[in-house]
Amino acid sequence: MLKNIPPLLGPDLLAILRAMGHGDEIAIVDANYPADAAGPVLVRLDGISATDILDAVLTLLPLDDFVDEAAIVMQTVGDPTKREAVVDAFEAIVQQHEPGRTISSIERFDFYARVKQGYAIVQSGERRLYGNIILKKGVIRPDG
Repeated sequence: MLKNIPPLLGPDLLAILRAMGHGDEIAIVDANYPADAAGPVLVRLDGISATDILDAVLTLLPLDDFVDEAAIVMQTVGDPTKREAVVDAFEAIVQQHEPGRTISSIERFDFYARVKQGYAIVQSGERRLYGNIILKKGVIRPDG
């Protein structure tokens, strides 16, 4: 155990977050997501919600402020304008950690393709449909 690090962030995920560079992307996906076949390194956090994981990850990971879209969710199939409740929860967490930042959305198969190009995937135990989000890592600027 370490001080000030959420305990659900185990050593494997901490190593991934630390190793990621500016612009690298990590996906937090729901329990239904085909993560094993997606390609990037996979960390499983079965039984933990995607929102709890997002909250923990954003305590350590800065979002990229060089781009407009640093937090991206999957659109609802058949109704890209529909906003799922889990997406509202994701946005509230992003706002808490990165005030003024919003989330964007992309089509399901575009989301899958982007995850395949990412650095890592965290598979949650999230059972709410569309509980998937991609985060683009930003930088930590020097003090002063």
